[in-house]
Parts: sequence; structure tokens; C-alpha cells
Amino acid sequence: MPDAYSECPKCGHKPPQPLPANTACPACGIYFFKWEQTERSLVLAEANDDSLPSQNDGFLASVFQPLEKMEEMRFYGRCVVLAALAVWSWFLFGYDYSTGEIGTSFMHSILLPIHEAGHVLFKPLGEFISVLGGSLFQLALPFGISVAFIVKSRDNFGAAIGLWWASVSLVDLSPYIYDALHPQLTLIGGGTGANDGPHDWIYLLITLGQLNNAHRWGAFIHACGGLLMLLALIWGGIILWQQRKRLNSHLLAM
Repeated sequence: MPDAYSECPKCGHKPPQPLPANTACPACGIYFFKWEQTERSLVLAEANDDSLPSQNDGFLASVFQPLEKMEEMRFYGRCVVLAALAVWSWFLFGYDYSTGEIGTSFMHSILLPIHEAGHVLFKPLGEFISVLGGSLFQLALPFGISVAFIVKSRDNFGAAIGLWWASVSLVDLSPYIYDALHPQLTLIGGGTGANDGPHDWIYLLITLGQLNNAHRWGAFIHACGGLLMLLALIWGGIILWQQRKRLNSHLLAM
């Protein structure tokens, strides 16, 4: 540990003259010797902590890797978010997919314009892909965001939230698929799609020869969405459980 500091090891402030190790930084207020001690303790703790996955442990371990450091307030904020999503998931999955109850939810209002944008985005690829594109895009967008959190930010908790969003998209699609056999849902155009307008999944299931199995496919997609929702919440919970060992609120102590 240096006897004097010409630059703060935390904020980078450079005082006019070097300051002794037992003084505080005039910019951020931390004591130099406390900062150095805490940094060394963290390095030793992480080196001896076998419960945290290593970068060399492979892909499965890497997806459970928390961020290197996190402020305490941000950590507990994420805990609140995960708890709120868990409660919300109970209601979203509990909507009756046979009647399209989820259509009244806030999440459906978010997913609907994404669904419609998918039709436009995939239109150059032909009629079938254009019709499928609405459902495909409302799944692909949150999946893409989840991947971006992993690749760009190394933030696996953010990726878990993206996966949760994708699971809600599946749950949201299930009534539309279920409805194809006996159309009852009111579509954007005001009709049900039976004889008065386009119904994506009537067209898709007829094309695939699966219209008579619409109810089975709707129930299956609903179950898949619920399972993915549960996995996303568990993933987020594991990340937060690991993250608690890497809080750096104590670094702010003077």
C-alpha cells in the first residue's frame, strides 16, 4: 500500500499534492487505505469462492454468472422487480386461453403493435412467412434482447427478463391459436376472421393441415409459455442469489 496517493484509486481525482493513505479523497470522500484493503479482500474472497462459476467452466456456468460488482440499491431494486414479475406471471398464466382473457392485459397492449410490425417486416418473404411473421416477431424481439444482454452487457439477469418477456409472448399467442378452430376473438379489423377478415392462425393451420388440432396447439403453446416463464424466473433468481456475494456497497464506507 502506498504511503501517499497522487490519484484517488476510486474516482481518479488528482489532488494538487499527494495525500497520505490515512486521509480521505476530497472529491468522493473515501479513505485511501480503506479502499485498498477492501479491494484486496474482494480479490481474495472471489479467488477462494468456489460457489461462483468461473469463466472457464463452460457455457452453462457462464449463463449463471452475475455482474462483477453491483451497488446495493440496484441489487435490491432487481430483487423487487423479480418478485413483481413472479406475482404478475401468476395472473398472466392464469388467464383463460380458451376465451382470450389475456387480451385485456397490459402486456397484450405492448405485444400487439410488435405483432403487427412483424407482418410488415416479413412481407417481402412471401405470404406464408408474412402471416407467420407477426407471431414470429413478437417472440424473436424479446429473445433477441435477451441475447443482446448476454453478448453486449454480460448481464444475465437482464437476459432472464428478456426470456420472461418471450414466455409472455407465447402465453399471449396461445388464445389466438386456440381460437382458429371456432373464431370468437375480435380482431383489429372488428371481425372474428371467420368470414370477414384475416385470422393469422386460421390461414397458417389450414396451410399446415392442422386446423382441427387448433385447440391442442393452443393448449400446448400456453403450457410451453408457462414453463418458459418459470425457467426465466428461476434463472433470474439464481443470478441474484450469486450477485449478493458481489455487492460493493461496503466500498462506499468511510
